[in-house]
Amino acid sequence: MNPLNHVAIIMDGNGRWGMKYKKSRNAGHKVGLNTVEKIIKETIKNKIKFLTLFAFSTENWKRPKKEINFLFNLLENFLINRITDLDKQDIKLKILGSKKFSSKLNNLLIYSENKTSKNTKLQINLALNYGSKSELISAFKRIKKNKKIISEKNISKNLQTKNIPDPDLLIRTGNTKRLSNFLLWQLAYTEIFFERKLWPDFNERDYKRIIKEYKSIKRNFGTI
Repeated sequence: MNPLNHVAIIMDGNGRWGMKYKKSRNAGHKVGLNTVEKIIKETIKNKIKFLTLFAFSTENWKRPKKEINFLFNLLENFLINRITDLDKQDIKLKILGSKKFSSKLNNLLIYSENKTSKNTKLQINLALNYGSKSELISAFKRIKKNKKIISEKNISKNLQTKNIPDPDLLIRTGNTKRLSNFLLWQLAYTEIFFERKLWPDFNERDYKRIIKEYKSIKRNFGTI
């Protein structure tokens, strides 16, 4: 049975769900937050130590400004109302990506990271304004600046995930089969599951089913 230490999720389909059921993409984002809460609880139940959630990519700035503002307001409200509870649950929050948001949101993100920095039960890595290509370019620049050799070890040490194990399992909801510039280096040997359901419809049963299937996979890592 495969150990499972780190799950990464591309939470795709919120906007499509909102248009399908509520005639509003923003309604889908709001309901999708409930799914996040459910998956966090199930992750803890399964004693998984790392959960990485792709919330907003560097490419998502191309979306309508109204939708972007709604997403950030949703995140602000979540942090204001829930960070104390996450802290009490011994959950650590880490942000992956560049904090190029409003001063209010930037301060909330920094506060949330600092408040939960000593927690150990679960680390949630929230990928915000994150793009893997940009991350890799920045890593190479740091290696060059420090006059180090280009090696797998040095690249990994200069990524934003430098102290985080690579994901064992990636789940992408929304019936889309691509990585969308997410953790391209870190996912080299990750088991990938593409789920037909849109993110707001994804539930604990789906999550447990995928975990069970993952644990039964024979993982070779290049060997026979």
